[in-house]
Amino acid sequence: PGVTRMQRVKLDRIDRRILQDLQEDGRMTNVKLSKRAGISAPPCLRRVRALEEAGYITGYHANIEPKKFGFNVTVFAQIALNSQAETDLENFEEQVRSWTEVRECHMLVGETDFLLKVVTTDWEAYNTFLTTKLTPAKNLSHVKSALSIRSSKMAPGIPIDVNGEDESD
Repeated sequence: PGVTRMQRVKLDRIDRRILQDLQEDGRMTNVKLSKRAGISAPPCLRRVRALEEAGYITGYHANIEPKKFGFNVTVFAQIALNSQAETDLENFEEQVRSWTEVRECHMLVGETDFLLKVVTTDWEAYNTFLTTKLTPAKNLSHVKSALSIRSSKMAPGIPIDVNGEDESD
């Protein structure tokens, strides 16, 4: 079995700075990252690897402009299920994972069981997704669709307080 090298329980200011900078620009070079963190490049790289191994950094990705690929419609679908038994919730989540149009799936507390972010080329494509995949889904009670007019903020990740107190993980 593999051994996790990161034994630290607390994130210090340098770790939080590294996380904040990588969250804003995952392609930042280690040299630039180390300068911004105020440490030399080798220990900075070791810290990044340790943060990855400890699960603080779960991956890297590129932000793609949807309209360049013809995806002009974003819909937030509020889903209510007939049963909220754990197996029924898991079955719905498994089915959602197979639908490429669904980019995000959040389980909620309250009247709505799930909130789906669905991206399609146009309203007709969303309607096809709705009628051929979503509404026939097992255990579905109802769907409320909200068409997004525009997005004014899409901040990835979490707000990181670089100068905050050292925190336990």
